[in-house]
Amino acid sequence: MNDSLPPCPKCSSEYTYEMGALLVCPECAHEWSASAETDAEADAPATAVIKDAVGNVLADGDTVTVVKDLKIKGSSTVIKVGTKVRGIRLVNGVGDHDIDCKVDGVGPMQLKSSVVKKI
Repeated sequence: MNDSLPPCPKCSSEYTYEMGALLVCPECAHEWSASAETDAEADAPATAVIKDAVGNVLADGDTVTVVKDLKIKGSSTVIKVGTKVRGIRLVNGVGDHDIDCKVDGVGPMQLKSSVVKKI
């Protein structure tokens, strides 16, 4: 119908129309705000950039070193300064933990990007 109106976010129908301040889909009867549609597009981040303790941008597969001693919760083990961690994977983990990795001698765990430095 009108090429300037977006398709329905629920069923992807191209036959949407305006009714006052709302956009309406005649196929599934979904109603949504036209301003919410444009706000969602403007607020959507392209990709989250994760940086290490010094400001270098991290990527999957990078090798990093630990910049401070890390006590492992629930254990008496400590990851020492300078420990190399190879093949990191960036994830949206619990809290601030955004690196998924396997530390030699310790095992798989998640680290914060603020405690590592890219090599």
